[in-house]
Amino acid sequence: MGVDHSLGRRIIVIGSSNAGKSTLAQRLAEHLDAEFIELDALYWEPGWVGATDEVFRERVRRAIESDSWVMAGNYSRQRDISWPLADTVVWLDLSLPTLLRRCTTRSWRRWRSGELLWGTNRETFWEHLMLWNPERSLIAFTTKYYWRKRRELEALTADPRWSHLHFIRLRTQGEVDRWLNGVLVTERPRLDVEPAARLTAG
Repeated sequence: MGVDHSLGRRIIVIGSSNAGKSTLAQRLAEHLDAEFIELDALYWEPGWVGATDEVFRERVRRAIESDSWVMAGNYSRQRDISWPLADTVVWLDLSLPTLLRRCTTRSWRRWRSGELLWGTNRETFWEHLMLWNPERSLIAFTTKYYWRKRRELEALTADPRWSHLHFIRLRTQGEVDRWLNGVLVTERPRLDVEPAARLTAG
């Protein structure tokens, strides 16, 4: 299966936690016959210890050596490595209530199933109920930083450093599904959206 040249050969999917970055990136990678890169898998060490910047950045460099890849994740500490090579950035800009609902459901499911994440760690559901501690609770973290992260990502779409990128902004799960279906069933994705400057908004 060839690469969809309307998207390019290197795609990055960004957004808040629980926006569905990995799910969408995996589907795109399968469709485009491209490598799937999950930044969380490159960053987290056993015991939920983050890799050093040096180790993490080197892992990213090795991961993007292939001609075609789809990357899931934000991680500004590696942006100067992957973004200059990318063609398209898909921003999943879903609402805060949607993210919080997914966070609760996913964390509960992972905890009950004992799912091993990236081959190194498992979630503990009760930590996410510590709403006073955004360092431990993903629910608290998402709530505290949602609007700031949204402003930061919006600023990236207007940053001259990334003028070579095609930005696609999808604001609801319905828009994500319609856009993805367009990619999967046609040679070129159906972008039923209105451009705003360089930003394609869903």
